[in-house]
Amino acid sequence: MMEFLFLDLDDTILDFHKAERIALSKTLAGFGLEPTEEVLARYHVINRLHWERLERGELTRDQVLEGRFRVLFTELGHPVDAVAVTRCYERNLGIGHYFLPGAQQAVEHLHKKYRLFLASNGTASVQHARLTSAGLYPYFEKVFISQDIGYNKPAKEYFDACFSQIPGFDPEKAMMVGDSLTSDILGGIRAGIRTCWVNPNHQPPRQDIPADFEIENLSQLEDLLEAM
Repeated sequence: MMEFLFLDLDDTILDFHKAERIALSKTLAGFGLEPTEEVLARYHVINRLHWERLERGELTRDQVLEGRFRVLFTELGHPVDAVAVTRCYERNLGIGHYFLPGAQQAVEHLHKKYRLFLASNGTASVQHARLTSAGLYPYFEKVFISQDIGYNKPAKEYFDACFSQIPGFDPEKAMMVGDSLTSDILGGIRAGIRTCWVNPNHQPPRQDIPADFEIENLSQLEDLLEAM
């Protein structure tokens, strides 16, 4: 029986895409760049590539957070202070929260039966603000944010640091649940615990990153666990 559940935050519990779109649009407009669909789409490509390089250990967090904006604005012929843009974006992103369908109720129910831990790669100040806004802290025994830990998912060191802070931890009774194959699922595999991929858009699986289980949304997790 599972006892220790590690839940990702963005696009597992909270709708990061919605929050990001609102925060990004405000930020770009504030720095004189119209947030058209084309611009937003290009940002997403640049952002994803930067975060993937972070997961591979090729970039630091600051290089990701500032570099994505530096590349975007430079490509569009509108160079700006990337540090200032990053700070503005993080302030906007930390305002409010948006639960994915059924996620709030799922966390509330899971909390009654399992020991819950939050495992996020997000920026610490932003994630703490969103967790507070969403009222999620009472449901988690501990919150592990990579910037606070000193390592990023999917590094084994990240999970080792988390496990060392959990009294009575047993990896045989632990599961990592999240939407990212390259961060959550690969991290769980490297850490030697079970994994559950949250895949709402039915993306094709990757043979090199096989999840133990797959669900469409977090509201399906309790039934999955009960059936194990």
